[in-house]
Amino acid sequence: MILKAYETNKIDINKNNLVLFYGENQGVKEEEISKIIRSNKNKTLVKYEEQQILENIEVFYNEILSGSLFEAQKIFIINRATEKILKIIEDLLEKNIEDISIIINSHNLEKKSKLRGLFEKNKNLICVAFYHDNNVALSKIAYQFLREENIIISQSNINLIVNKCNGDRGILKNELEKISSFTQNGKKISTDNILRLINLIENFSIGELVDNCLAKNQKKTISILSENNFNNEDCMIITRTFLNKLKKILSLSKNYEINKNLDQTISNAKPPIFWKDKEIVKQQIYKLSPDKIYKLIFDINEIELQIKKNANNSVNIISNFILEKATVN
Repeated sequence: MILKAYETNKIDINKNNLVLFYGENQGVKEEEISKIIRSNKNKTLVKYEEQQILENIEVFYNEILSGSLFEAQKIFIINRATEKILKIIEDLLEKNIEDISIIINSHNLEKKSKLRGLFEKNKNLICVAFYHDNNVALSKIAYQFLREENIIISQSNINLIVNKCNGDRGILKNELEKISSFTQNGKKISTDNILRLINLIENFSIGELVDNCLAKNQKKTISILSENNFNNEDCMIITRTFLNKLKKILSLSKNYEINKNLDQTISNAKPPIFWKDKEIVKQQIYKLSPDKIYKLIFDINEIELQIKKNANNSVNIISNFILEKATVN
């Protein structure tokens, strides 16, 4: 059954316990998911990435099907879902699951999508599409936020922030929160400050994501992916960041193979490694041999080609790649 984005107040997950949210406006999807969670505080929240489910299907089924009379009802959130989850959903429908609710959060799904078709045609399932906000709507949200926070910013700077958000209010809210933090204690903000906040902090998130992926820090990698609304343009920045970091690690990894001493390898690095980065670089060197790095560089180049060919699905492509590489040794 299809609902419009403005009809989400009609969703009752106790009656319609399988819900599909899809579309590029991640910010609105997260807002609506949060509303559902807040109105069902008595239920236990469980979050999965699709890739986690596909790698451990039995674990997922056990958690879905092993309910208890003494256990709170559960809401499952499946993020970054694609067509790969279809067979699992069909299987759960056949089992006629009760006492649990599943919200599937997917990126853009085309009309020919079988996953989308399943939810649209079944009257017991809910399907909602979330399209980009226009700049007028985002400007109103920004103006309201800034007024409530007593932050004075020119209309041209509001336009600058809005244009950066690619029609996604989730990204807008992240940028506004950065500005709010900056202006605490009466600190004034200029256009230069805004540009630095938007660009540098965003790049830091990407750098941190890549670092933890290469260090095989799975939990931290998943956390960063969940907390950031990366868009199609970010995907190319992520691949470039991977390549730049891998080239630096390659020379360090070669030195480590010779001297077998991590501390010495770090100390002799040129250019020197900043003190706060030393520990994670050690993890990367220890986990990645030169052969593995060469393979990763090849894989990144392949992923970059896939992203260029499938721009609408680029976020899912890079997310699945990152989750896979953060797990596989």
